[in-house]
Order: sequence, then structure tokens, then C-alpha cells
Amino acid sequence: MTHHGFVQGLRGAPGHPAMAVYRNTVMKGCIDALEANFPAVVRLVGVDWFRSVAALYVAEAPPLDPRLFTYGGGLPAFLGRIEPAAGLSYLEGVASLDRLWVESLTAADAEALRADALAGLAAETLGGCRLVPHPAARWSWHPRLPIATLWSRNRDADDSADLGDITWHGEGLLLTRPALDVQWCGLTAGGAALLTACAQGHALAGAAAAALTEEPDCDLAAALALLLGQGAFAATSTSSSRGLEP
Repeated sequence: MTHHGFVQGLRGAPGHPAMAVYRNTVMKGCIDALEANFPAVVRLVGVDWFRSVAALYVAEAPPLDPRLFTYGGGLPAFLGRIEPAAGLSYLEGVASLDRLWVESLTAADAEALRADALAGLAAETLGGCRLVPHPAARWSWHPRLPIATLWSRNRDADDSADLGDITWHGEGLLLTRPALDVQWCGLTAGGAALLTACAQGHALAGAAAAALTEEPDCDLAAALALLLGQGAFAATSTSSSRGLEP
């Protein structure tokens, strides 16, 4: 099936009455894919609510690729602006983390930088190092909402989805895939800023300054150790001996 034919089927291409059955089948497939790709959102709002809103999203943004395992890139922003979700301020953030999980899972393979790669480096040398985020590393920080707790509790069907005991303050999350499975852990504002600065090409000294600007009492050593330990950085072409780029 071509991309054009797939999208036309959703948008109501004329023809034989069987086309209506085809369109309904394709629509159901798209909604099923969104339900599979956003499990934390589904658990928060319920299957019926999610599927009704997902149908609105499919009608507005039908997939351009019949491979649906990555479909839904625009759903978080969609949930952030539609009226049915107006009272659910956390939904866009939780959906974004579901989306980042998919991106981490399907990212390119690469060797992760060793956790001890920076051990023993002089401060001046360390500050000049440029660390490149691993292709599968994804991260997010929300200054007001506990998105990490909301997402992680609802991502795991064996955990409690009760929102009553959650402390409502800013949170962040780091997702990595050092082996075959996506793993995640909490991330502070400073840790997220450090990783973002590294992704922008800053050396560690500049990344550390960005982290302290975002979180003045950030424990830089602990933040960097967490990122290294979680496999958030990629080994580079010059990493055979030290795992670093000058």
C-alpha cells in the first residue's frame, strides 16, 4: 500500500461502498496503534475516552506511513490544545513521555560511553570534554508538574495509578536504552539542562554552567555520574582509549 493510498483511505476517497469498510478498518488500526503507543495516557483517562479523542486526532493528522508502531508524534501537543482535555493539565506531559519511550526504543544502536570514562581526568581537561548524547537518550523536565511520577506509575500496569498521594512539583525523567530495553530514572532540572547543553555541542564546562543556571544548588558530580551510569552518552570515534572527544 502506498502512503498516498493509506492517507486517502482515511480522508474519504470516493468509490465502491467497500471503501467505507476499508476506511473504518484503517481508522480502527490507527486508533489501536495510538492506544498501544500511549499506554500511560490510556491508563490515566480510560480506554473509551482515549479512543474517542484518538479518532479526532486520526481525522486531523492521519499517518503518512502505514507502519504504525511510531505513529502519534503530534498527539501530545494535540492533547494540550483540545477542549476535552482542558482540565487535564498533565496529560500533554505524560503523553510526551510515552512518545519519548517510543523514540528511545526505535533509535539507532550505538555503544554507550563507559561510566568510568571520566575517572582521573584533571579539572581543566574534564571541562573541555564534549560528550555526545546516546542516540536512544531522551529526557524531559517540567517545572511545575510531576510528570515523571505520573508517567512511571501509569506506564507499569502493576503499579498504583492513584493520584492522591503525589506531590505536585516539577519533575524530570531520563530514558535510555543501553541494551535492548528502555530504562528510565528521575532527572533534576540541572541534569536535564546539562544533557541539553551537551546535545547543543557545549563542552562540559559550559554544560555545567547551564546546569547551575537552571538549578543553582545542582550537585554536578552526582548529575554527571547519573547520566554516565544510565548510558546517556555515546562512545565516539575517538573513544577507544578514553571514550572522550577533546
